[in-house]
Parts: sequence; structure tokens; C-alpha cells
Amino acid sequence: MASARTMIYRHLKELRDQLAGSPRRVISVACAQDAPVIEAVKTAAAEGIAEFILVGQREKIRALLDGFDQGVTIMEEEDDRQAALTAVRQLRQGRAHALMKGLVNSGTFLKAVLDPEEGIRTGRLLNHFAAYEVPGHDRLIYFADGGMIPAPTREEKAGILTNCLTALHHMGYEQPRVALLAANEMVNPKISATADAAALMEEYRAGKFPSCVMEGPIAMDVALSPAAAAHKGIQSRISGQTDLFLMPAIEVGNVTGKALSYFCGAKMAGAVLGAAYPIIMISRADDSEAKLNSIALACLAGGGA
Repeated sequence: MASARTMIYRHLKELRDQLAGSPRRVISVACAQDAPVIEAVKTAAAEGIAEFILVGQREKIRALLDGFDQGVTIMEEEDDRQAALTAVRQLRQGRAHALMKGLVNSGTFLKAVLDPEEGIRTGRLLNHFAAYEVPGHDRLIYFADGGMIPAPTREEKAGILTNCLTALHHMGYEQPRVALLAANEMVNPKISATADAAALMEEYRAGKFPSCVMEGPIAMDVALSPAAAAHKGIQSRISGQTDLFLMPAIEVGNVTGKALSYFCGAKMAGAVLGAAYPIIMISRADDSEAKLNSIALACLAGGGA
């Protein structure tokens, strides 16, 4: 895909379109006996996005598939913990390229991901990466981290940025525009988000991050609106064109994302970055479309994995 300067993703479906015709990834699903998961699996397989290894309660999975057998393999595991470990094992053994959470507790799922013998941890930080399609906005926007790291330190924020920028490069963005969010643009040692942003900008200027255009500390209004930037007398290269928003704390990412979804009707996709393979992990309450779009996001964000 062309660089972000000349071409952008405007809709989540474009992520799925980007995968059409490319070699199919195989996704291992832990505890796949879940109706929205199976609905997403069936659509993804039918669209040629991916093939699936469905680990879990065989009879429940078969009933949900309702005769569909295109690009799916079932592996029997009644116990949730064993199902999660078996799903992870498929990646370690080279049978799958991505991991997906089904009807299983997040703690049980992550224990399998991080298991010392069976897991797929790399030593890098794990963080959540969310894509939002907001009605009326001209491009997809990406948030991190609103789902895993409660109060990231500056070092953890650097890890989040590296993971997300690598993912965006895999997706075709040559120079993603990045906003290091804070309440305002003034650096105040008493406001950790501004101090962290200033330190991260020093690292950015020293070339320590994958290629991007980064600014911070920057308030959300300036990141979104050139008019707001002009009103504040701020010259910005990313205002109105921001791709990635680094959240100062989990509450900011979580509340902002849910507000976009419930107030604005935004659509969302999510993945976990930093493991040896991309992980599709969103709420069990999310519908099949969110799960389908998350499959596409994880496949693209993982590059050739």
C-alpha cells in the first residue's frame, strides 16, 4: 500500500479488502464455541482473509458452524485452560500465524500466551492496539493503550510506540503521524503525561523510533483540528491528520474509545502487539463485525508473521 502521505485507510472494511488475494493466514482460536466468533470466522473464511484452527468444545463448535467447513479445522479441548494452551501451541509449532481469543476469560487466555514453556512472549512489552472508524472523520484512527497497561511509565510508552509504529508500517503507513496526548501543550513536571511526552520527543529526535512524524505533548483538540491549533498559535504537522494517539493512561484510551462507540457510532477493531505473533483479543461482548475487523487488523499488523 502507498505511504500514509498519499493513501490512507478510511474504513475498516478496507483492511479486509487489503488481504483479499494475498496468501491466507491461519488463525488459531482458543475456546471457539462462541456464536459471534464463529460468525466472524465464517465470514473471514468465505472472504478469503484467513483459515482457522478452532480449539474448544467440538460439538458446540460444529453446531455453531451449521455445516460450514470452508477453511476450518476443529481440535477438541473441553477445558478452557487446556484449550488456550493448545491454541497457542499451534503457533509455536508453525501451524498458525495469529492467535484469537474466543469464549474464555482474559486472564486464562493471557496466562497461556505468557506460559514459560508453551507461550509466545518475546520479551517485548504487550500492548493493546485499537483502530476506530469514526463517522464523519476522513481516516481510521489508532489508539494505544486503552486495554492492557494501567499507568504506563515513560519506558513502557516507548515500547507501546515502537510496537504500534512497527504495526502501522506493516499496514502500509510509511510515516504515521503520532500525537503524544496530554491535557495541554505546556510541559509541567507535576503532570506526568507532559513530562513523559517531552522525554519521548527527545528520543524521537534522536532517531530511536521507527519512521514517523511525532508531536507532543499535544492536546486532543490540536491533534484533531487545525482550527484549534491555529487558535492556540501552534504550528503542527499532524493536526487534523493524526494516525496514532498515544494515550497517557488506560482510562483515557478506554473512556475515549467507548465514548466514540456509544455516542458517535464508531466501529472498532483491536489487537494485542508485542508477542511473537499478533493476537486478536477484544471483549466477549463485541459483535461479530468487530471480531471480523479485528482479524483483518491483526493479520495486517503482523506483517509477514
